[in-house]
Amino acid sequence: MRLAVIIPTLGRSGQVARLLRHLGGQTRLPDEVILSAPDATHVELPERSPFPVSLVFGPKGLAAQRNKALVPSLGRFDIITFFDDDFVPSSEYLEQVEQAFAGNDGWAVVMGRVVRDGATNAGLTWQDAEAALREANDKTHHGPLVVDHVGAYGCNMSVRSSLVGDLRFDERLVLYGWQEDIDFTSQLRSRGRVVCVTSITGVHLGIKSARTSGTRLGYSQVANPIYLIRKGSVPASFALPLMFRNIAANLAKSLWSEPYVDRRGRLRGNMLAILHVAKGRIEPEYILKI
Repeated sequence: MRLAVIIPTLGRSGQVARLLRHLGGQTRLPDEVILSAPDATHVELPERSPFPVSLVFGPKGLAAQRNKALVPSLGRFDIITFFDDDFVPSSEYLEQVEQAFAGNDGWAVVMGRVVRDGATNAGLTWQDAEAALREANDKTHHGPLVVDHVGAYGCNMSVRSSLVGDLRFDERLVLYGWQEDIDFTSQLRSRGRVVCVTSITGVHLGIKSARTSGTRLGYSQVANPIYLIRKGSVPASFALPLMFRNIAANLAKSLWSEPYVDRRGRLRGNMLAILHVAKGRIEPEYILKI
């Protein structure tokens, strides 16, 4: 099976260069890595690479950048793996993904288990990631090997190319996207299983640079789930609890916010989106006006 890795990136050229070097240690090398960025200033390439690296440039935004690389890849590769530029996969990651798809014809989407996630804290270093992967490798995971999901976590997800068809990431979910990964992969559930294989591991560094502002993200935390429920791609049983958990966290922590999270900005965005929803205005791209 031919396998491509797509990495959307923005403002993290040094991080991308380090990730490319890291991917050279995979037990199963990618057949190609495709970097999707607004322009060449966002990319730093190594002098040598054990696999081909190509570049595509287009509009800024996670959904748009994913699509820019996805469309020309569909006819060329059997498996398309998406990594965030701050995801650190285990050395066997791509080998295990290929084995998962080869052994399970009914699987449409495979994601790995994130053993540590810097998105939930101040962020992690490469040293943190390497230590976490060593620890995960030394320990036996006692949970189920395969877990079905509504959709996949976009920091690491792989799709069976032949099942994608005309499905694309929704570019109305602009900038950081916020649930664009769940929207896309949830729709693939009608074509095959969406699973997490817990033996496939990686670490999400959760780098805070180049992220959406607090107010914009807060708006997306409300507007995007409501939009996806209306669209019919994500069940309300998933989207509404996610939305309410975020609102509650922003409200509870707005007085004593973590130094790495703009809780007050997120809460302002939440309230503005709630006002718009109450008026019947469901417009994820409104954050471009904030």
